[in-house]
Amino acid sequence: MSQRPIYLDNHATTAMDERVLEAMLPYFTEHFGNPSSINHLYGWEGEAAVKKARETIANGINCSPEEIVFTSGATEANNLAIKGIAEAYFSQGQHIITFQTEHNAVLDPCKYLESLGFEVTYLPVEKNGLIDLELLEKSIRPETILVSVMAANNEIGVLQPLKEIGKICQKKAVIFHSDAAQAIGKIHLDVKEMNIHLLSLTAHKIHGPKGIGALYVRRRNPRVNIAPQLHGGGQEKNIRSGTLYTPQIVGFGKTIELALEEIETESKRQSELRNRLQKQLLNIEGVYLNGHPTQRLPGNLNVSIEGVDGAALLLALQGIIALSSGSACTSTTTKPSHVLKALGHEDKLAYGSLRFGLGRFTTSQEIDIVSEKIIDSINSLRKSNINY
Repeated sequence: MSQRPIYLDNHATTAMDERVLEAMLPYFTEHFGNPSSINHLYGWEGEAAVKKARETIANGINCSPEEIVFTSGATEANNLAIKGIAEAYFSQGQHIITFQTEHNAVLDPCKYLESLGFEVTYLPVEKNGLIDLELLEKSIRPETILVSVMAANNEIGVLQPLKEIGKICQKKAVIFHSDAAQAIGKIHLDVKEMNIHLLSLTAHKIHGPKGIGALYVRRRNPRVNIAPQLHGGGQEKNIRSGTLYTPQIVGFGKTIELALEEIETESKRQSELRNRLQKQLLNIEGVYLNGHPTQRLPGNLNVSIEGVDGAALLLALQGIIALSSGSACTSTTTKPSHVLKALGHEDKLAYGSLRFGLGRFTTSQEIDIVSEKIIDSINSLRKSNINY
């Protein structure tokens, strides 16, 4: 069997850690009971497993377990947060603020709400991807009910100043939602310290299972009301109905446990590998770093390359390296990245971009191979005049 490509697309998804899989397996077969079946042993086992996972996740972001609402992933959590707040606070205002560099799982629900009559302000970002805090504060009006800002960008890895944003929202008495799909388990998150009211989470970006996520919903100081988007059995305190997927929830809990145990060592290790790759690539003429040079995820690197089409470069690397030219969720589109466009890039430079996502299983040997192969491919494409 031929060797598989080196995987550097960990912002799209990650390989499940075997320790997570081991924790999940008994709940597919032996402990298969429905956590809502409270009259027998099988249900009690499921209920206990869900409770333990809920506590682990809650401890990871410094909230109480009852504030964790399980979902099918971060996309559902974002939709539940944005649409749920819009419906619950409709009488108080119909204005929402978000940013041009948000994930489509935030932008598309906002566009949907616009079709219903809500007003959404899509604020720009600085050239380094950071938001303008002064502009955010000035944009909040009496009728503003929600501010949604992602914790870590899925393309350029930029980390937003959540604590400062939280202070502004607290001062203005506005609900603050953050999409932390890329941040959870990679940076420290504290919903109390950061004054976050709603936080979207997922497991599969940090070596956990796909198909499971959560939404943190603050229950006090202030209590946040949210209108459910799924109705049925009344699970998750009527916020999100549906039979709880116990094996996935167990896996989510184990994923968070492992990520937080290893967060310091992994952050240091991935930063060093990322910096090594960055140094080698930026030595090439016409290669530019996208996003803030230091305020970003440890395992993220996004570069634009003059004179080379990103699609042509990915084709040249096919079978050698698995990576992306942007968000995996929008990889089927022929449009340039909306994130890079928001940074002020022209289409030509935006098309010539690569996103590297390092993970727990990325090795130093792989980084050296990747660097060599990419440099060779860039030089070859430029010589062949296969550019955009």
